[in-house]
Amino acid sequence: MRLLIEIGVEELPAIPFLKEYKNILPKWQKVLEKYEIKADFSFDFTPRRMVLDSSNFPNKQDDRVVEQIGAPKRIAIKDGIWSKAAVSFAKKCGIDEDKLGFKKIGNDEFLYYEYTQKGKDVKEILSDMINDFLKELHFGKEMRWGNGEFEFIRPIRSLAVCLNNENVEMQIYGVRSKLAFYPHRSFGYDLVEFKSADEYYEKLAKNGIILNSKKREEKILNEFKNLEKTNSFEIEKDRDLLNEVIAITEHPTALKGEFDKEFLNVPDEVIITSMKENQRYFPVFNNGKLTNNFVFVSNAVCDDDSLIVSGNERVLKARLSDAMFFWQSDLKNGLNPDSLKNVLYIKELGSIYDKELREIKIALNLAKFYKNELEKEAGKEYEKLLERAIILSKADLTTLMVDEFGELQGIMGSYYAKAMGENENIVKAIKEQYLPDGEKSELPSSIFSSIVALSFKLDSLMGLFSVGKIPSGTKDPYALRRSANGIIKIVLNKNLNFNLNKILEEISPNYTKFDIQILQDFIFDRLNTVYDVNISIINACLKSGESDIKKLNNSILALDEISKKESFKENFSTFKRLANIIKDEKIKKVDDSLISQNAEMELNNAFNSLKLDLKDSKSYLNELFGLKEKIDKFFDEIMINVDDESLKANRIAIIGQIYNSFLKVADIKEISF
Repeated sequence: MRLLIEIGVEELPAIPFLKEYKNILPKWQKVLEKYEIKADFSFDFTPRRMVLDSSNFPNKQDDRVVEQIGAPKRIAIKDGIWSKAAVSFAKKCGIDEDKLGFKKIGNDEFLYYEYTQKGKDVKEILSDMINDFLKELHFGKEMRWGNGEFEFIRPIRSLAVCLNNENVEMQIYGVRSKLAFYPHRSFGYDLVEFKSADEYYEKLAKNGIILNSKKREEKILNEFKNLEKTNSFEIEKDRDLLNEVIAITEHPTALKGEFDKEFLNVPDEVIITSMKENQRYFPVFNNGKLTNNFVFVSNAVCDDDSLIVSGNERVLKARLSDAMFFWQSDLKNGLNPDSLKNVLYIKELGSIYDKELREIKIALNLAKFYKNELEKEAGKEYEKLLERAIILSKADLTTLMVDEFGELQGIMGSYYAKAMGENENIVKAIKEQYLPDGEKSELPSSIFSSIVALSFKLDSLMGLFSVGKIPSGTKDPYALRRSANGIIKIVLNKNLNFNLNKILEEISPNYTKFDIQILQDFIFDRLNTVYDVNISIINACLKSGESDIKKLNNSILALDEISKKESFKENFSTFKRLANIIKDEKIKKVDDSLISQNAEMELNNAFNSLKLDLKDSKSYLNELFGLKEKIDKFFDEIMINVDDESLKANRIAIIGQIYNSFLKVADIKEISF
């Protein structure tokens, strides 16, 4: 049978809806499983409707066999008479006692009753199914309507449940089902009735509704292409913005507007942010340069779009006029770090200005490790430039522009610093101080900028951990996991030697005392998100005790590459055995005078002849793994657990020195497949 369900709602907010979108069909599938219905469904939507459609919906649930199991036979029958437990079981099953039986389960017999439960007609359960489905959807903040008894992302205004071209009577969220839907508002405000699923789709199209989101996307992109060809410009097709526009339109039409060229004197980021965030407009470029054109997607259906275009142009002009005022005012005032003394960061950590002072101390501490690189980039006065960069870095938080467009912090600061004639390293560092700010984000482009960004992240982590604001579970209100990720990515991007333990210890006097190992473990836990490798390889490398991120990176990459060779698993078993034998043994120095058998002599000599260079993790590991044959021979021919304790200890020392050498790169006991 054909089942079509349309849940008509007031306009769905795009972003909360899109976050839940991927879960909608799976959640409906769970409802089907709960009610023991097997059917394939498609899901489509517009901002005013959610539609489920199936061409193979059954007319009833499948019949199913129900088993009831009761007490063991020894309890069910006492002296040849049914016990209270058996009588109670019969009552529960709705049968007479003489129909009771037993079934052997395992080594015992139990009271047993089996019957076939007839499946219900789907018309009897559809209402419950739809109710359950709607309650499973989670969009964040919800609305209440009626007398407050109904709650959903937006009020439900219509409900159509069409089963084999018939309306299934039900009432959900105060709405009675009817074979009817609301058309596009350009076509009317009254319900449009239909008699079948096929007619539903025909009348949707005739009433201005493009139900399929992919078709709406195709229409938008085709019209973008035509506009680009006609006007010789390029539209920035921001994927997130495009998804949002698709979600808020039922009949999209791409249109072009213009704004006064004088607004191009405002930084591009301001214009683009104003377009995207406030109006959902797409910026337009010509040879990579922002133009005074913009493209927007209208949801209106009309013959003359001129009024729509002019209306949107007026709205954008007002937005850009405000931005121009903010820009000019901020330029006059410049960056004023002292204003940050009145801006609270965290109660226990003082103001934003206090945070900057701590960041300066961190930056100067880091700078001593990278003196040569910094001198090449910024000259001998690099320390003063670092101090200046950091003290100006967050001054834009008190500007009018950042107050209006919070996402432009740092970016606006770099513009104002440039206008003030600041050094180019300072300008760039202010702009890049928050990088990376996302999974696919760019990274600071210089060592100078990297130190400013690292100082910001290290202070955030040290400061917040020191006052007990440590992320737990999914809660991370200060984005400290992102800060930890950022530290690792910046270090690896610039291939910096970065001994995390040493650095944390050196900067710790600036903070309330806490267990720094907790923070180090927190940062290293983020390695799992940086590498696409077997997690046990990362854990094995961390067990080496190495805390330099660059060296850890070399070890992880080398061990991962070696572990992917076909022969590795077979070879690895030898070294796993070696590691397991060592366990917590205290390894002594090998005493050559106690070596008497060829196998132990050969292994010891082979180890001593290895060329082990920790600077090259791959070569280092390959040298050690090359001992496999001699280790196998040692295990085959040498008895370790002998009565002579000195001989036993020496044989453990022979293989122990190999394990300890591995341990400088990774603890091979930790690796698993």
